[in-house]
Amino acid sequence: MLEGKVVELKPKRIFTFGEAAEVLPIILRITKQYSEKVNQIIQKLDRISSNEALMTESEAEINRLIHEWQVKLEKLGAHTKGLWLADFDSGDGYFCWKYPEQQITHWHGYRDGFSGRRLVKDYLESRQEEAHEDRSSTDQQPNL
Repeated sequence: MLEGKVVELKPKRIFTFGEAAEVLPIILRITKQYSEKVNQIIQKLDRISSNEALMTESEAEINRLIHEWQVKLEKLGAHTKGLWLADFDSGDGYFCWKYPEQQITHWHGYRDGFSGRRLVKDYLESRQEEAHEDRSSTDQQPNL
């Protein structure tokens, strides 16, 4: 029995860059499928613009498909931050991906958002420098 324990249905997941890159092909495939389905409906909407009932039905279908896409990505640990946009929590920000990008090439802080994206290589280099500085400062402290 789980008495007194909290069970998370969607546990928060922290990704290394390698882990995010590893799950990306699955996310890319899922996103491609849903994007294509939504685009087909949008094209149909252009042809039926005079039929209010069909337009309403098509818009509901688009919303349903986008919701399904979001649920699938969230089950994989990604955060959906916009249409066809997924973030992977790095512990101090997000590895950021937008369809149809083939790789994760950007990162942004928690408060920066998509517009604050910077190259992943720059982020990883700054993390390595911080780790090196932390090791250097602890090596120089005298033993007590």
